[in-house]
Amino acid sequence: MKDNVARIFVGFDSKEVVAYHVLTQSIIERSSIPVVFSPIVLNNLDGIFTRERNPLQSTEFSFSRFLVPYLSDYQGWSIFMDCDMLARADIAELWALRDDRYAAMCVKHDYQPKIETKFLGQTQTKYEKKNWSSMILFNNARCTALTKDFVNTATGLQLHQFKWLENDDQIGEVPVTWNYLVNEYDYREDAKLVHFTDGGPYFDEYRNDDYAEEWFAMRERMLHVQQK
Repeated sequence: MKDNVARIFVGFDSKEVVAYHVLTQSIIERSSIPVVFSPIVLNNLDGIFTRERNPLQSTEFSFSRFLVPYLSDYQGWSIFMDCDMLARADIAELWALRDDRYAAMCVKHDYQPKIETKFLGQTQTKYEKKNWSSMILFNNARCTALTKDFVNTATGLQLHQFKWLENDDQIGEVPVTWNYLVNEYDYREDAKLVHFTDGGPYFDEYRNDDYAEEWFAMRERMLHVQQK
């Protein structure tokens, strides 16, 4: 795939279907370069993703996200992002941050979650590198350790803490505005990709959170059709 085409994998969860479609619409509307989307849907991964669901995982794509290099045939770069996000800037800006010195790049959050439970009453797990893996730029050729078998058998911490890399020097840093955690961080007008990590506005208890009005406006545009 050509370097000027952004290849974007988005986690898909059957409990929040609308999130995928609103996120991709927000990217499409603001992108100045071609984009290709691949939803990571468990039903599409029969025979590829075989691990049983972990009771601590809050989404269906908690572990399957690490198949991105495998699904990209270990070629070029790919972006992974959680579905509960909203793009507020041109994805070409994020795509331009790719740096071949690194095997993977992400926002290196350093925080303790403010809440104990998040959407649908799920436990808010706390661990080192929390939310680093919710938006990753994969330099696929340097992520060959993420084989299908490894993703199916590795522990959650091995995956989410990037233990599949030789060391943390292989992880490049992306500005925090490209994975800005709603509620965990104070409102920022210049946030480029906001992440409703506690729960998206489509859940009633989060419908008044920061950036929620923008999310609902994008949902309306996603549903747009021109009538006769």
